Amino acid sequence: MNLETIKEEIKSYVLETIVQGDTVAIDNDTPLISSGIIDSISTLKMVEFLEGKYQIEFEPHEVDRENLDSVDLIAAFVLSKK
Repeated sequence: MNLETIKEEIKSYVLETIVQGDTVAIDNDTPLISSGIIDSISTLKMVEFLEGKYQIEFEPHEVDRENLDSVDLIAAFVLSKK
């Protein structure tokens, strides 16, 4: 599994599950949490998706803006956990 594949899967998840057809444009570096695209409930759902999809486990202190605020950050974090 490579970084680009992970980014595409995460971006698809965000667009299909969280944004759901809104006219929000998301790039790999678009702030997701700090811009309000993803709220706290959506963040937890995304963590659940990531844990299941990539067979990783988040520690409570890892569920934060530092790891989850953009597709780039999320993908790097997932790769670091593999």
